[in-house]
Amino acid sequence: MVDDSAPKESCGVFGLYAPGSPVSHMTYLGLFALQHRGQEAAGIAVSDQGRIWVDKDNGLVSAIFNDNRLQTLRGDLAIGHTRYSTTGSGDWENSQPVYRDLGGHQFALAHNGNLVNTAQLAETLGLPPSAAGSDSGLAAELLARELPAEATGTQSELVEAFVRTLPQLSGAYSFVLLSQDFLIGVRDPHGIRPLILGKLDNGWVLASETPALDVIGAEMVREIQPGEMVVIDQTGVQSLAPFPAEQIRSKFCSFEFVYFARPDGRLRGENVHRVRQRMGEALARQAPVEADAVVPVPESSVPGAQGYAHESGIPYVDGFVKNRYIGRTFIAPTQELRAAAVRIKLNPIRENIEGKRLVVVEDSIIRATTLRETMRMMRGAGVAEIHLRVLSPPYRWPCYYGMDTTDRSKLVAAHMTVDELRDYLGADSLAYLELDAMLAAIHPEDSTGLCTACLTGDYPIPVPVDLTELAITPSVPLAAPASISGLPR
Repeated sequence: MVDDSAPKESCGVFGLYAPGSPVSHMTYLGLFALQHRGQEAAGIAVSDQGRIWVDKDNGLVSAIFNDNRLQTLRGDLAIGHTRYSTTGSGDWENSQPVYRDLGGHQFALAHNGNLVNTAQLAETLGLPPSAAGSDSGLAAELLARELPAEATGTQSELVEAFVRTLPQLSGAYSFVLLSQDFLIGVRDPHGIRPLILGKLDNGWVLASETPALDVIGAEMVREIQPGEMVVIDQTGVQSLAPFPAEQIRSKFCSFEFVYFARPDGRLRGENVHRVRQRMGEALARQAPVEADAVVPVPESSVPGAQGYAHESGIPYVDGFVKNRYIGRTFIAPTQELRAAAVRIKLNPIRENIEGKRLVVVEDSIIRATTLRETMRMMRGAGVAEIHLRVLSPPYRWPCYYGMDTTDRSKLVAAHMTVDELRDYLGADSLAYLELDAMLAAIHPEDSTGLCTACLTGDYPIPVPVDLTELAITPSVPLAAPASISGLPR
């Protein structure tokens, strides 16, 4: 795989209530705008005259759907999903939306995030441990069992059943649910994953990120709040509070700003591109160096490199050409082919970097395999010095809330000191942005309310694992996290 060192998000979700509009085509466009959040599978569910139809498959959105396929998905409301698996394999049966037909009720469910109590949920449902592979499927099954045996098919029955289901789920989730004649959107009480509400002339939209609203001409209204549920039907948008106030504690994923979110989007009132520029500016103040040019490792680090260049006065230079037509499924069975695969994705512009002292800006270092090959390419292109600057602190702890980094042994910063990692990568110097500076760049006036578990080990939702099982023995002992909520020390 070309980029096995980059973190991967779990999913993007989209929901649309727009009577009289081509909802499947609009959902396709929304998913296209969210493709960066998941490239393994995609699916669309529509409701047409009281009947729900689902079409999903493995692959990219553009490879799955065409006009003929979308024409068969007619209706007034729809949801969509684009997937990268974190819980459960990438098999077709784990693709979404998940569908249930219970006679009195039909619904389709799409999920962004990751539940941490899947084993307990499977046991509660009397299912085998293997059923814990799909947290979204478990949530759908739990919801189905909360519905009354003699369901009459009313909206209130499904909404109330969902309200009873949510407290049983632990972890990160932004759900969109399609019923026969209404939509539901909901975020977990910590609001770890995003969910945005948008307005059309003839309806409403729910999406993981604002660019999915822009592409269909919707206007952003607001973000769904942590622990909030919204019900969308012909009367408009109704907001519900399924959780008691004392359980609401905002812990939005800080890595949405560092890496995942599109730079043209807005999250928590901030433009993502500008946040990344501020990170670069802060890094230039924190870790200055004499150099001839500032070069980003495309693409999410580009705004940060621009910020570093602006603050330092060192010219910004494009050092790489990125091949935009290669996905994450390129197979490279040998080290030689893996090195070649990196060159397929990124190729240095020798004329821009040969003989120069470079500040190379990267958003994060997770597994470092691709970055190491990238550094070797730069040396091969004749770069005189490489001063690596990272727009986030060392990534030392697994994420259980929707990123595929649950194996701590593969996180290089967990078992290497900064100096060791510098030498491993072949850089002349290496500096990470300090945590306080990163948080201030995200929210200059209020840096609270963000999850930093992958950087600090401070987990806002208890996870069912003893971190002593994940212990790494570094060459130089690492500092213990300040606190690990709900976990043994």
